[in-house]
Amino acid sequence: MRIGVYYTPLGRTALQVSRLCLGTLNFGVRTTKDDSFALMDEALARGINFFDTANQYGWQVYRGLTEEIIGEWFATGGERRDKVVLATKVFNPMSDWPNDQGVSARKMVASSEETLRRLRTDWIDLYQMHHVDRAAPWEEIWQAMEMLVQQGKVRYVGSSNFAGWHLVAAQEAANRRNFLGITSEQCIYNLISRHTEVELVPAAVEYGIGVLVWSPLHGGLLGGALRKLEEGTAVKTAQGRAMVALDTHRDTIAEYEKLCAHNGLDPAEVALSWTVSRPGVNAIVIGPRTQDHLEGAIRALDLQLSEDLLKELDRLFPPVGKGGPAPEAWAW
Repeated sequence: MRIGVYYTPLGRTALQVSRLCLGTLNFGVRTTKDDSFALMDEALARGINFFDTANQYGWQVYRGLTEEIIGEWFATGGERRDKVVLATKVFNPMSDWPNDQGVSARKMVASSEETLRRLRTDWIDLYQMHHVDRAAPWEEIWQAMEMLVQQGKVRYVGSSNFAGWHLVAAQEAANRRNFLGITSEQCIYNLISRHTEVELVPAAVEYGIGVLVWSPLHGGLLGGALRKLEEGTAVKTAQGRAMVALDTHRDTIAEYEKLCAHNGLDPAEVALSWTVSRPGVNAIVIGPRTQDHLEGAIRALDLQLSEDLLKELDRLFPPVGKGGPAPEAWAW
């Protein structure tokens, strides 16, 4: 075990993944190729063995760019590929053609081949459906996934942005085929967005599906957004999800930043520590642009939040309804 990084089985499997997962959404877009290489090297040196990407990442320049950058990094040697548990995704359109989107059998098989070529690897550790495809029956999905597993191109299957009942439907269909099925679900979950606690997390825990969290800082909103905007240092915080949510949550975020300052804590580290410690959560996907961001995320793993601070966080960011899983969240 490396200092500051801890490991956990991915869901009900024996695969060991780091509690921090290196997200690569910025690679090739906000982070140059050289800086991306440096971040991956540093993450691996610090014991982060779990990397997450998607076939579409880099779309602001061209689709597939991020996978290509990771593939170039693997090609530099040093057993990089063998040390990394690599997760990627399929669903989003890679062109305007009708069969180049979703998770049909044709799309998944073809997309996996393209992904393997871009990543310069022979296998994908975790192949995630990036979204629910309501047009694709589970029989078709699992037949294609079984074939990819049998061919050695995919080791485990994951989902992302599913509802709780989607996990149940998917896993029951896999069980009927005696197939391992879904091993992880990647969802948005943070102090601002707690709806996953009601149905999704309980379903995942019941079926032994690991929960991976994307946007644990809600696009940077929980990482000291107001201070950074005032200082003129905001980058990701000044756009997208964070700016939209800031219109609604400005007063709460101001109080949150004061609470963190009063306790001598960094807002980003508090938010990351809270999320990674939640029941059912295996790992949080972090998207650092710099090595300082990476260091802060590593420190968050060792940060112990006091009971008083946790109560204050629940007051500022209350859970859905009465809290806890459904139906108790809204019923007796």
